[in-house]
Amino acid sequence: MYIILDKFFFIFHTMLIGFNLFGWTWKKTRLANLITLLLTLLSWSILGIWFGFGYCPSTDWHWKVRARLGYLDMSSSYIKFLIDSFTGLDVSVKLINIWAVALLSIAIAASIVTNTVTIINKHLKKV
Repeated sequence: MYIILDKFFFIFHTMLIGFNLFGWTWKKTRLANLITLLLTLLSWSILGIWFGFGYCPSTDWHWKVRARLGYLDMSSSYIKFLIDSFTGLDVSVKLINIWAVALLSIAIAASIVTNTVTIINKHLKKV
């Protein structure tokens, strides 16, 4: 069961990161993208007050599953885990965190702009 959960979290979390970064590009997913981005931002910052900046429930749950599978030395960063796993490198968590915040900020800005343009265009069509 834990092996299945490990694979589920790997797929789900990786897809969520991809959706957060690029979901604003498709008109039909823009609102959902803005919602997931805001939830991510709230998790990183508000939950981060208690659990540490950048806290992600999905990472927390995934690491608990992996601990049951015997993986005890997990990074605090899921993105570091992904990058290190795919490249075989040991990239600095500080560097990864800087890039993560920068890319999240760009994605939020892009999502706000594209959602705003979509709303404006809908209202202009009604006029």
